[in-house]
Amino acid sequence: MKKVTTTGDYSIYQKRSGRYAVQDKAKNWVNAEEKTKILLEAGLIAASAPKPVPSDEPEEAATVEAESNDETAS
Repeated sequence: MKKVTTTGDYSIYQKRSGRYAVQDKAKNWVNAEEKTKILLEAGLIAASAPKPVPSDEPEEAATVEAESNDETAS
């Protein structure tokens, strides 16, 4: 791993895969949301909005209506 930067409380490393690792002063590895927050503050990663979850119900209703319209046209 290559050391990217050291802040007052954390050391940030870059792995060969391009991902980042964060270690605190006590040499404990930081994970999850805290790691993401540290990397965002350091400007090493960009935050993206979560993708909206598509709901299946409107599509099914539209499909049922289209099928019933096709049956009445025949």
